[in-house]
Amino acid sequence: MNSSHYFSAPEGPFSRRRINVELASRQVEVSTSAGIFSPEAVDKGTQVLLREVPAPAASGQLLDIGCGWGPLALTMAMLSPDATVWAVDINERARVLCAENAAALGLENVRVCAPEEVPAGQRFATIWSNPPIRIGKPALHELLELWLPRLDEGGEAWLVVQKNLGADSLLTWMTSMLAVVGEDFSAERTASSKGFRILRVARGRIG
Repeated sequence: MNSSHYFSAPEGPFSRRRINVELASRQVEVSTSAGIFSPEAVDKGTQVLLREVPAPAASGQLLDIGCGWGPLALTMAMLSPDATVWAVDINERARVLCAENAAALGLENVRVCAPEEVPAGQRFATIWSNPPIRIGKPALHELLELWLPRLDEGGEAWLVVQKNLGADSLLTWMTSMLAVVGEDFSAERTASSKGFRILRVARGRIG
């Protein structure tokens, strides 16, 4: 899998394609394109996350780290219409598509933006992410160090990571990183399915 779409302008023409997918128990049509992650379908990791995690917070601020064309952000927006969903991606083409898909589905509670456009003090009640593991450990760690400490009190982050791409070692690193933050964070593995791990980070008591 080529990870260049995370850090550079997408290669090739911006040619939209329409695909039918199921999100939040609804059959919907969305736009995708080459040059972004998983343009053909909802990828397997995201499918596992959507199947295994509880519903996001019903209100407040929610975050999708690395939104792509929007499967997680759109799902959160449909499940929690009273919440604001921040859909963040470094890839401009992905942001354009996510915004178009939210508009087409009438999801006015989705805010699509680049990472630097999110206010520095913004906290989140729920974070969902299928993080870009293949960008390498230093970049991945920097990404998670930026967002995970921004959970609100009582908030939860849910990540899906392939077991053979280091899910268990990532959990160990996250536990150590969050301990250094010096606040009441905890991390655990909650499920395994089809070669993927579901990792939960909570600010406050787990359980």
